[in-house]
Amino acid sequence: MSFREKLFSNPKLFKRVMSLYPPFLGAGVRVTHVADDFSEVVVELRMNPFNRNAFGTHFGGSLYAMTDPFFALMMFARLGKGYLVWDKSAQIDFVRPGTGVVTASFRLSEEQFAEARAATQGGDKFEPVYQVEVKDAKGKVVARVNKTLYIRLRKER
Repeated sequence: MSFREKLFSNPKLFKRVMSLYPPFLGAGVRVTHVADDFSEVVVELRMNPFNRNAFGTHFGGSLYAMTDPFFALMMFARLGKGYLVWDKSAQIDFVRPGTGVVTASFRLSEEQFAEARAATQGGDKFEPVYQVEVKDAKGKVVARVNKTLYIRLRKER
């Protein structure tokens, strides 16, 4: 079994590796939870001198970075290597300045995984849009991120 196959079949390994991924490690991003079936991932960003902007709040790039790959990685983990899954586009709305610890909880339902399989079974591409909110310790929304994925069956070579 390749490392990639182990990574996407072992939530504990995925959590550890993603938390140690250099761009996340440097930005202060940490994965705190991965569901056994990859249907949920929770990520936190702790404020530090390296992710603070000129106004003393979280740098917008760090807020986006903490949300960047997770919907695509969750979808890939569930669909498997027979599928091509990419992040196609993203849109972020900064709602209020964030300070302290902020979190993002990514969730994909069984219906969303089934919808992706059904939409791509004939070889068509599927481009769903998923939203995640970044919240502060009081539960107030700091940012909303819409991620568009590109999903299709891999073509046989």
